Amino acid sequence: MSDVMKAIILGIVEGLTEFLPVSSTGHLILAGDLLSFEGDAAITFKIVIQLGAVMAVLLLYWKRYLEIGTNMVKMDFSKNKGLNVFHMILAMLPALILYLLFKDTIKSRLFGPTPVLIGLVVGGLLMIIAARNRRTATADTMDGINYKQAFGIGLFQCLALWPGFSRSGSTISGGLLLGTSQKAAADFTFLISVPVMFGASLLDLYDSRDLLSSDDLVLMLIGFAASFIVAMIAVVTFIKLIKCLRLEWFALYRFILATLFFLIVIH
Repeated sequence: MSDVMKAIILGIVEGLTEFLPVSSTGHLILAGDLLSFEGDAAITFKIVIQLGAVMAVLLLYWKRYLEIGTNMVKMDFSKNKGLNVFHMILAMLPALILYLLFKDTIKSRLFGPTPVLIGLVVGGLLMIIAARNRRTATADTMDGINYKQAFGIGLFQCLALWPGFSRSGSTISGGLLLGTSQKAAADFTFLISVPVMFGASLLDLYDSRDLLSSDDLVLMLIGFAASFIVAMIAVVTFIKLIKCLRLEWFALYRFILATLFFLIVIH
């Protein structure tokens, strides 16, 4: 199979899984292993093509980003305005700091099939625990999320640095345990995903600048395009699904995927 076809397949996988709490990075690593698409350039590729799916979120929430940006320029952070830039900063800061400190260790030790399978299983257990021990919601929408909840969700997002845990799975679970509705946690998760993934992708491209060739950049553009197109088709349906379907169903899928991959490939 050609590298171009592999890039397209991985782009499709990313576009289909980015908006579900099943770990898009985990799926990319497992798919890359099956396709023998590995190495330093492949790791950067798997991170960068997530931007394609994230751009779909940017288009979906562009009015909200514009509102938050306008209020920031006006220095208007009054409580009746709901969510503001400080909520986003509090939610992004913990994972950003950890990633900057341990990005080399994460990429060298956790971007492999076995760590992903562990992340899928443990992350699934976290989702079941969160769904069955959820607190009474004090925030029905993301405008009701307070600073403490935003920071707490940011701490849960740190788990997503382990491929297989899933950013949305970790943060939605955290939201439920901290007193937000599943809808509020999902919306907030998608909102903060754009700056998080955009920053991570640019950082990885810069760090890998000496390892990448022009062919690698072409493959990244192909994967990015495939991811973006598929994500634009899937985004509305999948975001509605994640807001209403109980987390246990996603956990069950994660357990089945981990078992099948273990039996077929690793075992």
